[in-house]
Amino acid sequence: MTATNVEKLLEHSWHHLSVEKVARLLESDLEIGLSSDVAAERRDRLGPNQLTAQKPQSAWLRFLQQLNQPLIYILLAAGIVTAFLKEWIDSGVILGVALTNATIGFVQESKAENAIAALAKSVTTEATIFRHGQKEVVSSSELVPGDLVLLSSGDKVPADLRLIEIRHLQIDESGLTGESVPVEKNSQALEADASLAERTNMAYTGSLVTSGQGRGLVVAIGEMTETGHISQLMQQSTTLETPLTRKIDKFSKTLLYVILGLAAFTFAAGIARGFSWIEVFKASVALAVSAIPEGLPAILTVTLAIGVSRMAKQHAIIRKLPAIETLGSTTVICSDKTGTLTENQMTVQEIDAGGKRYRVSGGGYAPDGEISVNGHSVDLAIAPALYECLQAGLLCNDSYLDVQDGNWTAIGNPTEGALVAVAYKAGLSDKLTQALPRLDTLPFESQFQYMATLHNNRPERLIYVKGSIEAILQRCHQMLDADGEAIALNSAQIEQTVERMAKKGLRVLALAKKVVSASQSAIEHSDIEQDLTFLGLQGMIDPPRPEAIQAIQACRSAGIQVKMITGDHAKTAAAIAHQMGLNQTQEAPVFTGQELAQMNQQELANAVEQSCVFARVAPEQKLRIVEALQSKGEIVAMTGDGVNDAPALKQADIGIAMGITGTEVTKEAADMLLTDDNFASIEKAVEEGRTVYKNLLRAIAFILPVNGGESMTILIAVLLATPLPISPIQILWLNMVSSVALSLPLAFEPPSVDVMQQPPRPTNEPLLSRRLIARILTVSLFNWIAIFGTFEWIVQTTGNEALARTMAIQALVAAEAFYLLSISRFVPALVAKLRGKDESVGYAVAIGLGSVFILQFLFSQWGIMNQLFDTEALSPIQGLICVGCGLPMLALSALLKRFAPLN
Repeated sequence: MTATNVEKLLEHSWHHLSVEKVARLLESDLEIGLSSDVAAERRDRLGPNQLTAQKPQSAWLRFLQQLNQPLIYILLAAGIVTAFLKEWIDSGVILGVALTNATIGFVQESKAENAIAALAKSVTTEATIFRHGQKEVVSSSELVPGDLVLLSSGDKVPADLRLIEIRHLQIDESGLTGESVPVEKNSQALEADASLAERTNMAYTGSLVTSGQGRGLVVAIGEMTETGHISQLMQQSTTLETPLTRKIDKFSKTLLYVILGLAAFTFAAGIARGFSWIEVFKASVALAVSAIPEGLPAILTVTLAIGVSRMAKQHAIIRKLPAIETLGSTTVICSDKTGTLTENQMTVQEIDAGGKRYRVSGGGYAPDGEISVNGHSVDLAIAPALYECLQAGLLCNDSYLDVQDGNWTAIGNPTEGALVAVAYKAGLSDKLTQALPRLDTLPFESQFQYMATLHNNRPERLIYVKGSIEAILQRCHQMLDADGEAIALNSAQIEQTVERMAKKGLRVLALAKKVVSASQSAIEHSDIEQDLTFLGLQGMIDPPRPEAIQAIQACRSAGIQVKMITGDHAKTAAAIAHQMGLNQTQEAPVFTGQELAQMNQQELANAVEQSCVFARVAPEQKLRIVEALQSKGEIVAMTGDGVNDAPALKQADIGIAMGITGTEVTKEAADMLLTDDNFASIEKAVEEGRTVYKNLLRAIAFILPVNGGESMTILIAVLLATPLPISPIQILWLNMVSSVALSLPLAFEPPSVDVMQQPPRPTNEPLLSRRLIARILTVSLFNWIAIFGTFEWIVQTTGNEALARTMAIQALVAAEAFYLLSISRFVPALVAKLRGKDESVGYAVAIGLGSVFILQFLFSQWGIMNQLFDTEALSPIQGLICVGCGLPMLALSALLKRFAPLN
């Protein structure tokens, strides 16, 4: 078999071919497999059965990339400028801020871009194979197409296999297909257009064998497997910029150009007025230093970092700082059903026995809840048909429940675990297995669609059977009534009940029994071909999380669409969506993966707008759905836990992985991890993301007017040929100490009560809106008046420039303090709290004001600071005058709240 022939083989739809044709194409033997020589030749030609991990970037390169940001350029420029002025301490502080920002980003993203390496690690295992008729255990990396592989319970599938022989084989493919329950396998050829989740004659790399045995021929290895195809999709998908990084980048470049333009204009104006170029150059440098918001990058980083800390308390771990803001602008959340929207635990919700319909409360596998009829709890002593139905589910069962630290889990098949849990809720226990010991078993087989067990019930023997309604009903001739008496079977009534349950998305199991002679010690399929007594139906589902339902409503109120993308059946997905409020009616459109595959890009874009539910979706289709939404201008958050979700997570504006059930691949591809796998945590994260963005706007609205006022002061002083009201080193103090200390509390502002009642921000909305620019210019003008007016007044009255500069600085800081009170929520929240309302109060503002008071007191009153910054001590009256100069800011702020409110 040449390499070209092998590549052509990969184009086959293996699930569509017969076993014999698969063996013929692979030139393999169904009994003895490949010879060692042929296997070695193919391995040399095709390479090992493993995925190629992308070479990670070096730590130094990733660190330097953190400096590749316009705002960091501004900081570096400020550091170089101050170094040129030989202000080494100030230069060191500025450069230290730049390095701190880079370090924080480096630490947050230190594990990024390792998804392919994690994927390769996750599928490395051992395999049992036949080589020339001899059974061998080899590393999965040694497998080649044509190898004959043996599978048994507990094995991880080592390569993509076409199954040729099975015995009760079930495989958990949830990580690849999203199917929430193990898949029954068979070896029959299927239709060519069967979706990935419906290819029951295939076993895929990395899936887990939950029960049974089987044999299969390797049809794909390494990059050629379905998992390998996903890794290629991940490499092809691009890492998108977030809305925040795009806006900050544009804002920073604009600010940089403005600063350079003002500095050049100042230099030209000074030269034109006849000043020496050295004096003009110093003034230009002072203007550049005043205009550069040295503290802004630090404030932005700290604000995001505070958001990360809060998110961690809400069970969400952020791996990349900008991701938290992206959540705030999210317009669509695409979520997998299993575990995120639902409990990820099969739960019996309804039982039909003896002609009565019973409700079951409580979710998951914990035996908490009760069985009721018409709202009243049921006593099993007066409900014999129900008792028989529950007993059959408990005894005809190979699974059991385990509890660790109060957490109940099903060991074995999730469906069987649900039957055990509901029996426990009714008061039955494992003592039944001792009272009615099992003598023999007929395991579940897909061709029969039932499982049967034989029990000793002296002086007779009992056979209990559970399975599909089609398999059980045709073998029954009578049923139990409400009193537990055998009556004629009413097939039509039972089928109507099954249909009603199925419309609710319930997975329905039928249960029956048969009494046999005391001498029987084994059972055959012929023993249960007829004469069974129908006991009842148990309907189960992976139920929606109550908190997720509330979270979906909150997202809707916030203008965010929630779409469910799952590997489950369309009916199940539609029922869950209806219960959760995603679909207002059960007739709302549900698109399947098979339907999506037949759509072009425009049709797909229309479909993702029309529907909230997508079922039986393949990995590349999840990716297409995300891309279609993004093409419509949506900001997409995508959740997932399986390998199949990784490409879509990486393509989405923010990928959200499950921390408990998620694969390592998914976690590495994601921007955020949910430690509780709960959709409600996403809603909390969105709330936090919106709060972060508002706090960022507050910080920008606070810091830029300070720089604006300082820049106007320097520029006008040069134009008027007056002494500079503030020196460069004093500007650095204001920008790096006072402004930061006052703006930093804004990062700690708690969410406002209406944050989730507002629509998402338009994606094309600039960081600096017209109203924000008007606010910045207005406050900048006031700050200039406070600085320039105070300086000129004191110079004119005292002739002391050092005193005038000191009072001008203190007047500006007073204005900043009053402005902080006006844009923060501290005062309104405190008033609401005092009135008894449930309001979060951020006391960081009070701490910031107190800190600045102390710092400014030292700035003007401490001798060392007087010498370092060329300031002069103030009298109490002079201090009050400075406060009075800043007081009009309160009136100005009141006007701004009305005419230029912060978004």
